[in-house]
Amino acid sequence: MPDTSQNTTPQRTPLYDKHLESEGKIVDFAGWEMPINYGSQVKEHNQVREDAGMFDVSHMVVLDFHGKDVKRFLQYLLANDVAKLKDSGKALYSGMLNETGGVIDDLIVYYLSDDFYRMVVNAATRVNDLQWINQQAKDFDLEIKERDDLAMIAVQGPNAREKTHSLLTAENATKVSALKPFFGCQVDEIFFARTGYTGEDGYEIMILNDDVADFWDKLLSSGVKPIGLGARDTLRLEAGMNLYGTDMDETISPLSAGMAWTIAWEPSERDFIGRKALETLKSEGIKHKLVGLILEDKGVLRGHQKVVTEFGDGEITSGSFSPTLGLSIALARVPTEAKDKCHVEIRGKHLSAKIVKPQFVRNGKSVL
Repeated sequence: MPDTSQNTTPQRTPLYDKHLESEGKIVDFAGWEMPINYGSQVKEHNQVREDAGMFDVSHMVVLDFHGKDVKRFLQYLLANDVAKLKDSGKALYSGMLNETGGVIDDLIVYYLSDDFYRMVVNAATRVNDLQWINQQAKDFDLEIKERDDLAMIAVQGPNAREKTHSLLTAENATKVSALKPFFGCQVDEIFFARTGYTGEDGYEIMILNDDVADFWDKLLSSGVKPIGLGARDTLRLEAGMNLYGTDMDETISPLSAGMAWTIAWEPSERDFIGRKALETLKSEGIKHKLVGLILEDKGVLRGHQKVVTEFGDGEITSGSFSPTLGLSIALARVPTEAKDKCHVEIRGKHLSAKIVKPQFVRNGKSVL
């Protein structure tokens, strides 16, 4: 698990005062004082699904990699292959693995030029990630810079892009609106990426700390509502997106975490960290997989509840009530052979559940 022992005093993002102005309920999250909600978590969830909401994600870590060995280093560091990235601004999702094939973190990396890549990693894993990356980089010719001068706002929802464009000059709006999904671009002092963690369209916007409060206010005035971490969690769960430390960690391989698609096995000569361990696991046969669950009886699915199948027991990794579907849903790790039906043990009772693909909602619509 990530070592957060060095974070002795709570940290605040440049938007902390804005959260207070909007009556955000502040909680500790990985050593940061962050808003869990601004009133009704369900209302905030629906705001993102139906219109547009914004999240302060400035606690996440932006790293810039410069130098002639950057591509070769990232090909070694990550399970996915940055050589796939040919066009400037293209993004890639990947796991960063340890030698045993466990997931140290999941992240997004952007190709900006042959000697310049940008990476965004999770706040809770910051200390471990930086130690690991710097340790692995010592034999490569490159520079790693933590961009602690940047804040980040995620604007998400069916109207998120249009409302963001309304704040830009015509020239800049044209450039940003042309971005394809999983691409980013720099406009003046702001980096716009068409990425997100909700299953909705929108942007993750990296902007200078000194400018972020003003941009937040402009988004507010355009009708984009502030959204807390509570709704962010139910939105990402409905979208079937993993949460680090919950759905996977250093003891879980991407093969058992629904992340097999992020492993680039070809070219076979690329020796990334964890490759040999993954090849061994694959040859021995994967014993568990990540699935979606829908509770068919009354109750609420929660993390760590036992899942009972005819092939053995599993465990819920993330669970909650889905505001969009009106059902209790979960991600769970179960025996690979399990399918169709199972039971979840809740307060000593075995309740019926259906096994589905680990994705429930996309672009506001059920995919069940």
